[in-house]
Amino acid sequence: MIIDAHQHVFWHGRDDTGLIADLDEHDIDLAWLLTWEIAPAEDSPAYHRVLNPEHLRPDGTHAGIVLSDLIKVRNRAPDRFILGYCPHPCLGDAPSLLEAAHRMHGVRVCGEWKFRILFDDPRCLNLYRKAGELGMPVVLHLDVPYLPEKMTGRQVYQSAWYGGTVANLERALQVCPETTFIGHAPGFWREISGDADEAPSNYPEGPIAPGNRIEQLLERYPNLYADLSAGSALRALKRDVAFSRDLLERFQDRILFARDYYGGELLAFLRQLGLSDAAWSAIIQGNAQRLVPLDASPEPASTFALS
Repeated sequence: MIIDAHQHVFWHGRDDTGLIADLDEHDIDLAWLLTWEIAPAEDSPAYHRVLNPEHLRPDGTHAGIVLSDLIKVRNRAPDRFILGYCPHPCLGDAPSLLEAAHRMHGVRVCGEWKFRILFDDPRCLNLYRKAGELGMPVVLHLDVPYLPEKMTGRQVYQSAWYGGTVANLERALQVCPETTFIGHAPGFWREISGDADEAPSNYPEGPIAPGNRIEQLLERYPNLYADLSAGSALRALKRDVAFSRDLLERFQDRILFARDYYGGELLAFLRQLGLSDAAWSAIIQGNAQRLVPLDASPEPASTFALS
């Protein structure tokens, strides 16, 4: 079995039929289907071309990848998808919305968390604690708010930031030890090298410097996992193939195969690494099954009542 632990639908031009065709093409049995709620103030028009035009708001902003679309797709092919959902921590009562989605619609994953708010904001911590209480891993997208200018080192603001830095992530890991977090995206994977603070790009290249913070965080916090989705993880792993193979072997119980979009490039790369059978099995499906067991289901809606 192969489980894609980070996927979307009505995304990059593919509806549910297109997504299932892609899963079939690459022999992927199951995918975690994740939302991305976009608040009006966080809208990035550059993303509009890859999102479902049905969800454009009257003000010209986009609602993102919405739960209602995911529910329809999951209901059409329940054996192919695990449902994820992450409400915006600043809009409404996010912990209650997450619990309602869990009880009513069988949501099993809190994700994708991708918001322009610091990862350790108290409103976020409340949401993480609820996810931990419900046994739901939190899939987070991290993009740093500042990058150094190449020539001068001057810190340049990045308008499309999400979560802050790994320091914000670490504080959340410390205060929410019962919650499982899954790191993802450029702001996370750039930390594969110890010189990340000096890198002027979201996608650094070149040799891996000692002292990387991904290893440090994985060693310190058993509630941190990492997924291999999007170009950020694959680019990071390709910087030093021998180093990456060792990293995946040593942390094989904390890494998840995931794509975020389509195609077989990541699978091909992982197959070329020559991982041990144990590491391959854990990364490709075992860790995902441990975090979200396939034979478990949420409590029925009838047990969830207003007081």
